[in-house]
Formats: sequence, C-alpha cells, structure tokens
Amino acid sequence: MQQIAAQAQTKQAKWGLRMKWKRNLVLYLFLAPAAVYYLLFHYAPMYGTLIAFQDYNPFRGMLGSPWVGFKHFDAFFNSIYFYRLIRNTFLIGAYSILFGFTIPILFALLLHEVKHAKLRTMIQSVSYLPHFISTVVVAGLIVTFTSPSTGFINGLLQFFGGSQIDFLREPGWFRTVYVSSGVWQTLGWSSIIYFAALAGISPSLYEAAEMDGASRWQKIWHISLPGIKPTIITILLLDLGRVMDVGFEKVFLLYNSTTYETADVLSTYVYRSGLVQQQYSFASAVGLFNSVLTFVMIVGFNRLARRLSGYSLW
Repeated sequence: MQQIAAQAQTKQAKWGLRMKWKRNLVLYLFLAPAAVYYLLFHYAPMYGTLIAFQDYNPFRGMLGSPWVGFKHFDAFFNSIYFYRLIRNTFLIGAYSILFGFTIPILFALLLHEVKHAKLRTMIQSVSYLPHFISTVVVAGLIVTFTSPSTGFINGLLQFFGGSQIDFLREPGWFRTVYVSSGVWQTLGWSSIIYFAALAGISPSLYEAAEMDGASRWQKIWHISLPGIKPTIITILLLDLGRVMDVGFEKVFLLYNSTTYETADVLSTYVYRSGLVQQQYSFASAVGLFNSVLTFVMIVGFNRLARRLSGYSLW
C-alpha cells in the first residue's frame, strides 16, 4: 500500500509540474533570451579566468599552457602600480557614489515639492535626456567644453578674469571632470526610482502633518525620507558593491599619459596589459582580483546594512 501511495504521489507531482510548465510557458519564453544571454556572455566566459593561473600561450591554448599558480597575482601585488591603481579606482568610485547617489535623492525630494504639475513634468523630462546620450558622445562634449583654447568653460573663466585650465591634462582635475559629468548624465534617470517611492507615500500623512503645523522641511525630514528609506538603502548597497567597478569606456576616452597618476584604474590597466602588451595571464589575474574584491565588498556591505538598519539585499 505504501508503495502504491508513493507512486501515486510521484505521478501527481509530475502532473503538477507539467501543468505549471504549460501554464507558464509564455513567461518562460520571455525569460529565455535573457537566460541565454547570461549563459553565453557572463557564465561561459568564466572558464577563461583559468588563464590567470597559467603562462597562457595563444598557440598552445589553455590545455597546453603551463600552470604557474599565483605567480601573476604576486607580480601584480608587488608591482609599483598596485597602490596607485587601487587608490584611483577606489577614489573615483567613492566620489561617484558620494555625489551620484546623494544628488538624485535631493533632486527627487525638491522636485516632489513642486506643486505645478506641468513644470514638474518638464523638469523631469529634461533631466532624463542626458542618460540617452552615449558615453562616446559625452566624452566628446567634455573634450569640446574643456578645451583650453575654444572650450566654453575656459571662455567663462576668462570672462570673469580667470586663467585658462587644461582640465584633461591636469591630473588634479580629472576626478572632478569625471564625477561631475557622470552626475550630469545620470541625475534624472537615477532619480526615477525615488520619484516612484515618493509617489507611494500616503497623502494622508502629509495632510495630517500640515494640520499639525509642520513646515515643508519637517514633512521632508519626518515623512518623505523615512518613506523612501528602504529604497535608499537598497540602491546604496548596489552602488557600494560597484565602488571598485569603475567603468572602462569613459576613463579610456578621457585619460592620457599625463593623467595616469589620478586617472589610471584597474579596468584601463587590464586593457593595456592584456590587449596592448599582450600579457594575457597577467591581465586576467588583475581582472579576477578586481572581481573577487567587488564580490567581497557586496557581501560585506550587505551584512553591515542588515545589522545597522535591518534592510538588506538578501
């Protein structure tokens, strides 16, 4: 009897699984392209990280190249560029988070206080536009605007009695140019999620606060900010996890040999070592180190946020 009951349960489970599959077939079809993309371009290439532990030779392939263990990691840790790369990557990432994370929140809070609906919509639409400009075009605009001879910014400086500054050849100005242009490009788009969170706060809370005589600042501090606190913490955790994952394209388009001191980051160093100097194993080791460091930071910040605030990604 027990065997018959077990067989019946197995058949029922298979039937239930088959019915779920048929019922959700359309959803699985929508999910399939994304799953195939991640499998082909994110998971399958992970096999190639093995060359970080080899003296990889393209003619011998991965199976024929000799294993050297942590040789390339030791070479990178003892390199004269190690501390400079870590410092530059961390500072650019930290400044991008400091300003690129807080300013959209302030923008969303201030725009939420605008009562004129058409004006608010117009400001939102204008603020979204830079997000749709490609990184190459943004870099071109930066080069044009910061030109020491014909640039708009230097024209303003001269108009007000200042002197010309070659922003893209002065190491001290690179981080300012990079971060400020990033804030300009992502301000409106990054604030969308905060607008949505603010829209979800019950209007009755504001009405009750207004009846109690609360000012606009008090309503923002005691209602708006606490209402979007979970959203803020979630976005902050995602951003903190990417503090060492500074994008390659924009830095590569803006930096030059005179600004390596403050502009050279891990991703650009991997490009020069791997593709320019053809040190494939060494570049792979540097990239793998950056990925592991990013993963450790995501886990660490997630645990810290859960202990301090009770909110976390998982």
